This record gives sequence, C-alpha cells and structure tokens, in this order.
Amino acid sequence: MADPKGFMTTPREEWPRRPVEERVRDWAEVYVPGALLPIISRQADRCMDCGIPFCHDACPLGNLIPEWNDLVSREDWRAAGDRLHATNNFPEFTGRLCPAPCEAGCVLAINQPAVTIKNVECAIADRAWEEGFAPPRPPDRLSGRTVAVIGSGPTGLAAAQQLTRAGHTVAVYERDDRIGGLLRYGIPSFKMEKRHLERRLEQMRAEGTRFRTSTVVGRDVGADELRARYDAVVVATGATAWRELPVAGRELAGIHQAMEYLPLSNRVGEGDLPVSPLSAAGKHVVIVGGGDTGADCLGTAVRDGAASVTQLDIYAQPGAERDEDIEPWPIYPKIYRLSAAHEEARDLVTAPAADADARLFAASTLHFIGDSSGHVRALQLMEVDTARRPQPGTERTLPADLVLLALGFSGPDRTDGLVDQLGLAMSPRGTIARDAGFTTNIPGVFAAGDAARGQSLIVWAIAEGRAVAAAVDRYLTGSSQLPAPISAYDRPMTA
Repeated sequence: MADPKGFMTTPREEWPRRPVEERVRDWAEVYVPGALLPIISRQADRCMDCGIPFCHDACPLGNLIPEWNDLVSREDWRAAGDRLHATNNFPEFTGRLCPAPCEAGCVLAINQPAVTIKNVECAIADRAWEEGFAPPRPPDRLSGRTVAVIGSGPTGLAAAQQLTRAGHTVAVYERDDRIGGLLRYGIPSFKMEKRHLERRLEQMRAEGTRFRTSTVVGRDVGADELRARYDAVVVATGATAWRELPVAGRELAGIHQAMEYLPLSNRVGEGDLPVSPLSAAGKHVVIVGGGDTGADCLGTAVRDGAASVTQLDIYAQPGAERDEDIEPWPIYPKIYRLSAAHEEARDLVTAPAADADARLFAASTLHFIGDSSGHVRALQLMEVDTARRPQPGTERTLPADLVLLALGFSGPDRTDGLVDQLGLAMSPRGTIARDAGFTTNIPGVFAAGDAARGQSLIVWAIAEGRAVAAAVDRYLTGSSQLPAPISAYDRPMTA
C-alpha cells in the first residue's frame, strides 16, 4: 500500500473524454489521448489494499487488483503488466469495454467513489504494449495434440491463446472475413479502436495460433470432419440469435436488428464500403432496447448524422445512487449511468422528447406505422409500470425512418447446422448444455462463452475462455497447470 491515506486525500478522477463536438465528427476513441497517465498513479494510491479484496470476487477473472494498483502507484509498470496479464489475456479490451463490476465491489465504494480500477487496468495494458512488456509467448515444445476453436470472439481467442501457450496446435475458425467476432464487427471504434485487436492477433499468430476466416463450420466444413481432424473441439460461437419484437408492423422496411446495423458501420471503418447501406444520415432513428448494444447504436447514429435519435428502455429510470435494500454492496447495482454515447445525445439534444439524454424510460413499443410504400415512418409506444404493465392513456407516437432492435440474444445461431451436426444437447434457455467442466454430451467437444452461458459481459467471456482451456488441456493430457478462474455454473453476485 503505497499511500495509506490516499483514499482519504485524493478524490476520484476518471480518464477525461474529448469534447462532444469534436469526437462525434470522427470514429476515434472518445478519450483524450495521453490524458490517463498523468493521473493514474494518484488514482492507484486510492486503493486500500483490503484484507479481503471484494473486487476479486466481483471480477470473474480474479484480477489481482490491489497488487497491480500498488505497483502502478510505485510506477513499476513491468511488474504491474506481469500481474495483470497473469489473470487476463486481453486487459486492453476489458479496460475499454467492461462495465467494471470490480468497481462496484471495491470496499471503498461502501461510502465513497470507488477506485478507478478500469482506468488503471487500461493504463497498465497500454503501457505494457508501448514498453514491449507483452511479447509473444510461444510454447517451449509442442504436445502433438490439436484443438479446433469455433468462434473468434473474446472467449474463443482467450481459449486459443491459453491452449497454444500450453503447447497444443490450435486453429480458430471464424465465419466472418476477419477475426474478432463482436470485437470486430459489433463494437464501434469509438469505444475500442481496432488497432488494439490487430495488435493482439499479431501476438497470437507469433505464438503459433492459426486462424481460418470465412469458414462456416457446419456448412463450409462439416462438423464430423472437424471432429475427425482435431483431438478436441471448443464451440465458442457466441449468442448470435437475436431476440425479435413481435408487434404489428414489424414487416415494414426500415426496421433492422442492431447487429445488422453495427457490422455495416464497422465495415465502413475497415474500408470495405464507402457508406453503410443502413446509414442513419438524415433519418429519425428509434432504438428499441436500453442496454449497451442500444447505446452503441446511439453513438453510431449520432456520428452518421441522424436527424434525431431516441432510445427506448422498458425499465423505469434508475436512481443515481445504489438502493442498499435491493442491491446491497458489493453487488453491481442498476443505477443511472451516462455512457459516452448518452452524453453526446444529451449535449446535442438528439431526442427532444426524451426523459434523460436520448432515453425514454418505462416505454413499451405498441406497433409500427408505415407509409404507402411499406416503409416505417413512426413508432407508437405506451408507458409501463414497474411490473411492465401498460398504462392506458399514455400512448404517444415518435417519428421513425429507421428502427433498430437491440433486445439482446437468446443463444447460438443454429442456421449453420453446427449444433445439429454435432448432436449437441441444448438447455431449456436455448444455450448449449454442458457440465461443470465445460464438457458437452459429445466426447471431446466443449462449449464456452455466450453460446453456453448466455449473453454476458466481456470479463465473463474471457474467464470462460481461460477455464475451458484448462478443461481441454486436462482432457488431452490428463492434468493441467492452466488457471480455471470459474466453473461453468458460476454466476455474478446477486442479492
């Protein structure tokens, strides 16, 4: 503990964002470049080095947070990078994309603003790359065993890296033309620039991981062929079966899933398209769904130059403070949070009728209204109570030329035939069934990530990847030294 009084003398200070008017004109990350390092050592000083650090339990990766906070406070960046990478394969991803349940579990958060754990993590990761502290780590020898990983999101990449470093020959199969899954085509660049992903992929290639893009397992390569070719198979395809909104008018043109809209925008950024065919430029946009994917659509639509953007959230507007009776510390609380996209919408007044920033809370879609050509032109909604029951007399209509559905995902997409060809058992929730050790009903086939857990956070995805790698290594060799931070049945802390 570098400064025993740091938490009493130093206020919380976060990585500052660029001015709204500046950042909405580009797709670069929203934060001020270089503004994190000058403040981060003081922020790390606020860590109390608790005897029982609940931030460990709040993070499924088991990150050694007090240890690397102390090292950052002392500006020992090499050691801090080593401790951070000991539990997290991709801290530059989580430091930008994770909602930081660790901060909700910070002991300081009982009565003060939490330590800026996420910012410290990001600073360590970036410094490690800048200083050359994250070199490739190829295995000393090969095991002679082979593993196929299906899916290249954070779960698949983490599993592949761990298994490659353990000496197995690993090939990652990805149905898209580039590696990365949602990190590539789902996450907008203003949240995480793709250079961070590319840098990590180059490290993995140097370590020996092989990548097969534009390959749909179940269609381009048969599942039986894959099982015959490899000693073990990891299914990490994600939960890509999106939820629908079965209301009148859903068939109208101009109503799209969020994961139809966001990948096209990312492809523009990759240089594949001059402009997205679903661009929001000049359109009245309504986003149905109040989660992070909806916020990603919001920030993207603002940068597209939408005439207006409104986001509908079926839940009531949460309060600014934790409700200790319902969600006591250290549970991650549902409170009002202002993401970068919501801050932009608020300052630019993209939704004049919104309750806060661009959001209409306690709002349920009744039906869509179209024009004579069959294109959506408006959305009718109604307010709901806390039990999501409609409140008569609260109907209202919003103009809508483009509607984006961001309602989450129910499980893996089964249209490619992979699940059926492998003969995988499914859970009642529509996810791939598995035991506590990530093993499916088919010998040698393992399932991890959102495809088996259901839609979750990036830290859980990486933890799943690390844990399934340990299970596969044990299956192949009889034992494993790889860390397994979670079991397949672990869940976030709840009241």
